[in-house]
Amino acid sequence: MDLLFTQSLLAVAELGTIGDAAARLGVSQSALSRRIQQFELEMGADLLERSGRGVHLTEAGRLVVAEGALLLERFARMKGAVLEHMRLDAGTVRIGGGATAVSYLLPEAMARFRSKHPKIRFRLEEAGSRQVEAAVVEERIDLGIVTLPAHSKEVDVRPLSRDRFVLVAAPEHPLATRRRVRPRELEGQDLIAFEGGSVIRQLIDDALRAADVAVNVVMEVRSIAAILRLVDSTGSLAFVSELSVGGRPVLELQGLQVERELGLITRRGRALSPAAAAFVQELRTTSNSL
Repeated sequence: MDLLFTQSLLAVAELGTIGDAAARLGVSQSALSRRIQQFELEMGADLLERSGRGVHLTEAGRLVVAEGALLLERFARMKGAVLEHMRLDAGTVRIGGGATAVSYLLPEAMARFRSKHPKIRFRLEEAGSRQVEAAVVEERIDLGIVTLPAHSKEVDVRPLSRDRFVLVAAPEHPLATRRRVRPRELEGQDLIAFEGGSVIRQLIDDALRAADVAVNVVMEVRSIAAILRLVDSTGSLAFVSELSVGGRPVLELQGLQVERELGLITRRGRALSPAAAAFVQELRTTSNSL
C-alpha cells in the first residue's frame, strides 16, 4: 500500500473535502483527486462517495482508513527508531573478547562511551579468541577482540594494541624478592596457567619451550583475577597480562619475552550499526592510551 496514497485518503476523510485536504498536503485539488483515483484503482473499489456537499467514505474506504492509520503510525515509529539509532539515542553493541579484554581493556572504553551515549546498551561475552572469532563470523556478536593473527578469512582485522605477559609470584615465593631472574630458575616451579588450548597458553608454552624450561603446571584457569588470587593462596608463579598486575611486583625474565598483538575483528562485508561503529572509534582511542 502506497503511504502517500494512504496519507492523502486520511486527510480527505478527516477534513471532508478535497479542497481542504489538498491545502493541508500542499498539492492542487486536481493532483489530490488523481491520487485518490489511482488509490481506488489499486484497491479495486471506490473509496469515496462524491456529492455536492463534499465527499464521504464508502464501506471500503472506512476499512482502508482504519488499516491505513495503523500503517502510518507504525511507519512513524519505525522512522523514529531509525533516527534514534543514527543519533546514538538507542542501540546495542554486542562485543566479545578474552579475559584480558573483558576485564581490563573494555570496561574503561565502555564507561567513557556510555558517559556520552547513556542510552546505548552493551552485551559483553567472554571467550577464547577462536570462540570469539566464530561468534563474529556467525554474526552472534558485532565486534570481537582476539589475539592476532585471526584464522578466518571472513573477518576484517584492525590492529588494536600490544599486550605483554609478565611473571608474578606470591609474596612468600623464593623468587619474589628477585626483580630479575633467569629463565632456567623457573625449571620445575609450580605455575598457575591459563586453560589448555587457549591462544595465550600456547604463546607462553612456546616461549618456555624455546628457552628449554619445563615448569610444573598445577592449575589451569581462565579468569585472570582467579589466577592472581591463586598465586597468593598457593605460593605459586603465573604469567599474566601486564594490564592486570596493578601495583603487584613483577619478575623480569632475562631474555624471555611473551607478547601478543590484540586486534579488533568484524564480519567481512557486514555494515556495523551506528552504535557499534562509534564504539570502534572509542575503543581505539582507549587502547592507544594504554
